[in-house]
Formats: sequence, structure tokens, C-alpha cells
Amino acid sequence: MKKTVSARDIALDVLLQVEQHQAYSNLALNQALHQSGLEDRDKRLATELIYGTIGRLNTLDWIGNRLVKKGLRSLEPWVRQLVRMSLYQLRYLDKIPERAAVHEAVQIAKRRGHQGISSLVNGVLRSYLRRRGEFQLSAQPASLKEKALLLSHPEWMVKRMEQAYGPEETERALQSNHLPPKVSVRVNTLKLDRAAFTEQWNQTGLGEAIVSPLAPDGVIIERGGNPAYTSFFREGLCTIQDESSMLVSRILNPQPGMRVLDVCAAPGGKTTHLAELMQNRGSIVACDIHEHKLELIRANAERLGITIIAERQADGRQVGAYWPADSFDAILLDAPCSGLGVIRRKPDIKWSKEARAIDSLVQLQRELLEEVAPLLKPGGVLVYSTCTWEPRENKEQVLAFTERHPEFELDPEMGKSLTPEVKERAIVEEGWLQLLPHHFGSDGFFMSRLKKKG
Repeated sequence: MKKTVSARDIALDVLLQVEQHQAYSNLALNQALHQSGLEDRDKRLATELIYGTIGRLNTLDWIGNRLVKKGLRSLEPWVRQLVRMSLYQLRYLDKIPERAAVHEAVQIAKRRGHQGISSLVNGVLRSYLRRRGEFQLSAQPASLKEKALLLSHPEWMVKRMEQAYGPEETERALQSNHLPPKVSVRVNTLKLDRAAFTEQWNQTGLGEAIVSPLAPDGVIIERGGNPAYTSFFREGLCTIQDESSMLVSRILNPQPGMRVLDVCAAPGGKTTHLAELMQNRGSIVACDIHEHKLELIRANAERLGITIIAERQADGRQVGAYWPADSFDAILLDAPCSGLGVIRRKPDIKWSKEARAIDSLVQLQRELLEEVAPLLKPGGVLVYSTCTWEPRENKEQVLAFTERHPEFELDPEMGKSLTPEVKERAIVEEGWLQLLPHHFGSDGFFMSRLKKKG
């Protein structure tokens, strides 16, 4: 008889993978859920426990270190994660009865350890319930440390974001990082339009499909499962993609028949969107430094019925060796970045990134821009994008580029490709756009459209 595992067991195993093996939380979670056999309700609970425990890590450790005599680091890794996960339920999940959260934690401790461990876990959690008033945080924090604990983000990140966007915008953005990410798909307009897709989806009972106010090709799926397991996905009618990400190719606005370069293309979400916008006419060269990632682009293109993409293994800092100057009508550089805009989907980013690591990324982005600029034809368009809100990687990067390259200018026409909702909610300036996570409940993204004079 196959042993059944609970949502909490799955969550605990994934949390251990993240801590001990530096696994990516989203990838480890997806694999664990796929193999779990859990009901959808339990899958949602496991997801909440994993993302919530990681997302609130500094706040949970602040509490745990005051409840465990020698601190959480004195515990075995699985016990430490069990305490964190249980404290998360008691502090942040109103729908789970406190008695049930404590009972389940003690039962896991009994199964995985000995009587002493289960007694410790029981004692720590009951102590929290008795003393919870000690751990209340003011809605008006008096210091950066208190603010970081309230928002459950590293102090350096809170400070930097406040410098860039001010305290109010920072609080809204960082609080929104704790909300569950939306499920959204991009309709493959080579096969059907968005209205037809939405109508067909809503007839299946797979959840409710709602058109995105942010992305003209986007659809939000509410109360549904993973679209990757549906016939819509298998038959190439859609691609799973965040709404913010869907805007990037739209801003490049490639036309049928063009020759386009996608510099850092894998896994191919934006590449295939370019092909759809080009009506599968013209040519796209999709580069990535890793051969195995090019296979992802091939698989996506084949599933969607796209034939104009040619993959090339290449370091984006050396693409000038493959093509002469003025080779492309349009270029997309979706640059490697700090990823601070996708914390909602990958909460471990908060604790793995350091402020000083951004300096090397800024340098890499600069090198990529310098390398691809000569490959664009006069009159052509270059879109530079990142999934971060850090100004040094974004606005400051493109402004410095235009200063070094007077033959490029930020394109004032970019705004024409944006919906009225985007212009109203996002930070939009001439030639560039900054989306923060709370603007639409989507990823934080920067996009700029640069035109080469000619």
C-alpha cells in the first residue's frame, strides 16, 4: 500500500531542499507537487507554506530565536524548518486553527524524530501562543530593522527601494510580494484571438479566464489548476507567461518579414511572442550561452507551430563575432539581472541576493548593450528589459548608454503600445516603463525602447 504524504510533509521536504541544497523554491515545489498525488486543496496549502515560510524568513527567525533557548541554528535543519513553517501558520494563516497547526507539527516531529524533539516543537509553539503579544510589530516602525521585520525583506532592500521610490511606494510593493502570484497565459494569435480563447476556456470548467488589463495578448486564469496540463497548452494555443513579461515583445513591435535578434532568449517565452507578432514571417535568431537551454526554445516553438526561429549558442558579449554591423532590423536584449521584480514567484531571491552583487550585473548589462548596438540597422529598434526595479540596472543603465551612443535615442513613440491602464498605474517616461509588483499584481519589470538614428 502506497504511503500517503501530507501537504505539510511535502512543504517541509521542499524547504529542506532550498536550505540545504540551494534548490530554487519554484522548481522544487513544481516537481514535488507533480509527484505528490495531493488533491488541489492540499497542493495550494503546500504552496502557501513553502512560499510563506521562505518569504517571511527574517521575521520567523526573529521570533524563533527568542523562543528556542540556543536559537534556531542550534536545531537540526528539519526541526528548524518545521518550527519556521509552524510559526508561519500560527502568525499569518487565519484559516488554519491554531490547535490543528500545533498538532500536525507535533505529529511530524514524532514521525521524523524522537520524543524529545516532539516535546521541543510542542513547547516552542505553545510558548509563542502564550507570548504572542511580545512579537507584535508596530504599523509605524521606528527603525529600519523594525521596518524590515514588518515587511519581511532584508534591510538593504528596504533601504534601497525607499531611496528609489519613497516609503509609501516601497511598502505597497514589498507587501504585494507576499501575495500569491497570478496564473496567466499568452494567447497564441497565430491560432486564435484572445476573445475566442477566453470563450473556449470558460466552457471547459478549468477555472475562469479573464482578459489582462496590462497585456493585449494576456489572459488571467482564476481558480484553475496548472495550464501546462491542459489541452490548450499541449495544442499550442497558449504560453504560460507573466503579464509584465508579455509587454516586452509588444514594445519591440516587430513587423512581419523583419530580421530580429533575441540576445538572451531562453527559455523562449519572449522569442515565440516575437514570432507570433510577426505572423511567423521573417526570421528570428535566438541566442543563449547554454546549449541545453536552446532545446527549450525549440520545444516551445514546435508546440506553438512557429518556424521562423533559428537557435544559436552564443555568449551575448560576443555576438559581434557572428554577424556584421547593421545586420538586424530589431534587437531584444532581455538582460540578466538581479530578479528583484519576481520575488513573489521566487521568494528565496530575497535572502540569496546581496546589494554588492548588483555591481557585477550592471557591468554585464553594459557589456551586452555595447556588443549588440552595432548589429542594429540605422532606423532600427532595440528593446532593453529586466525583471527588476533596481534603477542602476534600468533607467540609469539606458541613460548612460544613450550618453555614450548619441546615435541612439529613447523612442518617444513607445507609449503608443501601452494600454491606458498601464499609463495610469505604472511609472512611464519617454522611451521607458517601470512596473512595480503592486501596480498590476504582476512581476516587477523595466522596459525601454531605443531607436538608432538613421
